Amino acid sequence: MQSTIVILAAGIASRYGSMKQTQSFGPSGETIMEYSIYDAIEAGFERVVFIIREDFADVFKGILEPKLKGRIQTDYVFQKFSSFTEGWEMNPERVKPWGTAHAVLCCKGTVDAPFAVINADDFYGKDSYKKAFEFLKTRCDEKTYAVIGYQLANTLSEHGTVSRGVISTNEKNEMTGIVERLKISRKGDKIVDDEDGHLVELPEDTKASMNFFCYHPSFIDLCEVEFQEFLRDHSKELKAEFLIPTVTDDFIKRGKGKVEVIPTSSKWFGVTYKEDAPIVQREIKRLVEKGEYPGNLWA
Repeated sequence: MQSTIVILAAGIASRYGSMKQTQSFGPSGETIMEYSIYDAIEAGFERVVFIIREDFADVFKGILEPKLKGRIQTDYVFQKFSSFTEGWEMNPERVKPWGTAHAVLCCKGTVDAPFAVINADDFYGKDSYKKAFEFLKTRCDEKTYAVIGYQLANTLSEHGTVSRGVISTNEKNEMTGIVERLKISRKGDKIVDDEDGHLVELPEDTKASMNFFCYHPSFIDLCEVEFQEFLRDHSKELKAEFLIPTVTDDFIKRGKGKVEVIPTSSKWFGVTYKEDAPIVQREIKRLVEKGEYPGNLWA
């Protein structure tokens, strides 16, 4: 079966203020997503599945299809607010999708082989894709998933707090838990999470999930089951989200299997805030000048 990378591109960037999924960052107008696809192709991935909003499909395809044609198979999944919600009463004011695990659930019937999943607006680095591809080909099964682990210090924004999945591990470097910390920032020489005014210090080398996971397709079925449990408690809420780290943590806690933590030497960077954009452009420019990427990815 084809090695598949699933890209989460349906989110509404409330803090960013525009469609950062299609914003140009590279010297020839490349999006961050294009660097991810380029790295994935180099690593051996043969198929990319984009999870997008249906009203955005024509613009999205118009940007990417001419560049990717003949390089990698492309498929599209639409994440709709109403998907998999039959029988539940919703908040009539809600328009926001249900989160990243709901997005993966929308791949049901489309993704039927081991897959990696990433965010559209994050730059993950070549090493991550190589290690993810190798894991999917050699060790991934119904009881063995993986997460690419980044050093927390390498994932912060200079322009505000960030949310990160903080990973705890055992002596086998397997994930024992993942906690979504919502207000992480650097205060002086320390990294802290602001929990309702109480600052919790986090070590520099804390392993963080940047939503780069590797799954067996049975994970999609698990999302389907847990989404119904989620709706039972949250269907009428305006902002509740059904997230990948939560389902992955439940996979461990319920004794269904293990999640390897794969450390990477790659540096992560992304655009949470508008002010992050020049930093991302500068980092990509530096990598191009070092020869890690061509000046035009698809020339």
